[in-house]
Amino acid sequence: MTLLRLGAILRERRGGRGIREAAKEIGISPATLTRVEGGRLPDLATFQRMCAWLKMNPNELLDVPLNVAEAQPTDDISTPVAAVHLKASKTLPPEAAKDLAQLIVVAHAELGRRPRERRTDVSSWL
Repeated sequence: MTLLRLGAILRERRGGRGIREAAKEIGISPATLTRVEGGRLPDLATFQRMCAWLKMNPNELLDVPLNVAEAQPTDDISTPVAAVHLKASKTLPPEAAKDLAQLIVVAHAELGRRPRERRTDVSSWL
């Protein structure tokens, strides 16, 4: 599954309900829901609301492998959501977007694992 299927998934889940009703449930405007169903990519906050409403793990839509996703807490969906804009880029090849998304998830997990009182020297990872 890819992020490009988000609009179709929302349309399927909405079923016979109107745009306004579904948008209200999600917590977004009807215009935003219409745009996403039409193929436009949402901003990060909207993507997070949509995933919550769909009861879907954002990793499925971002095509992030599960073994990478398990490195972070399951209740924190903000990290994979941060990668959604990479997939939206028209100039970034899909494989590069996928690799960068994985990098974001792994880096976030590593930063969360380290003690908070210590400054993290990211250059030491290289």
